[in-house]
Amino acid sequence: MAERDLSELVDAPGIFMGADAPYEEAKAVILGIPMDFTVSFRPGARLGPLSIRNVSAGIEEYSVYQDKDLADCVYRDLGDLSLPCGNVQRSLQIIEKACHILLADGKFPIFLGGEHLVSYPLLRSFRQQYPDLRVLHFDAHADLREDYLGERDSHATVMRQVAGLFAEKRLYQFGIRSGTKEEFAFAREHTYMHIDEVLGPLKETLAELTGYPLYVTLDIDVVDPAYAPGTGTQEPGGCTSREILTALRSLAGQKVVGFDLVEVLPALDASERTALLAAKIVREVILAFT
Repeated sequence: MAERDLSELVDAPGIFMGADAPYEEAKAVILGIPMDFTVSFRPGARLGPLSIRNVSAGIEEYSVYQDKDLADCVYRDLGDLSLPCGNVQRSLQIIEKACHILLADGKFPIFLGGEHLVSYPLLRSFRQQYPDLRVLHFDAHADLREDYLGERDSHATVMRQVAGLFAEKRLYQFGIRSGTKEEFAFAREHTYMHIDEVLGPLKETLAELTGYPLYVTLDIDVVDPAYAPGTGTQEPGGCTSREILTALRSLAGQKVVGFDLVEVLPALDASERTALLAAKIVREVILAFT
C-alpha cells in the first residue's frame, strides 16, 4: 500500500515540525484524529491536533535528553482524518481502517487526538497485528465505566472496552486518580492499575514488559493542570511535565509499536503550554521509538 490508500480518508493537511518525508520512506507517520463527539464535560479536543502542529515550530528538533535530532529521522505528517461529525460508529470504522493501512505498510503510527475514545478502534487494529500486545495507559481517569449516561461508546468507557479486547490482563494504567468506586473494583480484577503515581510504578513494571509489543496511550490530563490546563476534564494532583517526559523516555529500548496522545483542548490553553508539552512529547516519542 502507499499514501494514496489513505488520501481518501484524510481531510485537513498538517505539518508537524519537519515531517515532510515521502510516505514510502517514512518510518514514523503522524495522523490527527479530530473527534470529540462523546466528551463528558468540555468539547473542543477535535482541534487538538492542529494546536499541537501550530506550536511545534517553537521547539527545537534536537533533544538534549536523548542527544538525538529530528533532522536525522525520516517521518511524515499526513494531516487529519476526515470524520463525519457526530457519527460515532462511522468515525470509529474510519479510524480503524486508517490504522490498519499504516500497520500493513510497516509504519510506526503516532496519533493525535481528539478524545480518548479514538484509542479503541486503534487498539482493535493493533491487537490483530500484535497478538501479544500490552497496553500502557497514562491518564488521570480510569475510563473503565461500563457506560456513560447509557452510552457504551464514550471517552469514559474506552479502557473498559480495551480491557475486553484481551482474554487476560493486558492493560497497565498509570497516574489514575479519578473514577467511580465501581471502576476501581473492576480494575482490581481486570487491569494493572497504579493509582496516582506514574514514574515509580512504570520503572518497576518494565522488566515484565520486556520483549512484548507495547502500545502507549497518553491522555494529557495525566499531567497536573498547573502544567497542562488545556484539557476538557482537568484533574488536580497529577504528575509534572518533567515526570511524564521522563516516563516516556524510560521506555526506550522496549518494543513500543504505536502511540497516541489525546484530549488536548486549545480553547482552555491560552498560554499554549499544553500544546507545547504535547509537541515536545511527540518529538521525544519519535526520537525514542523510531
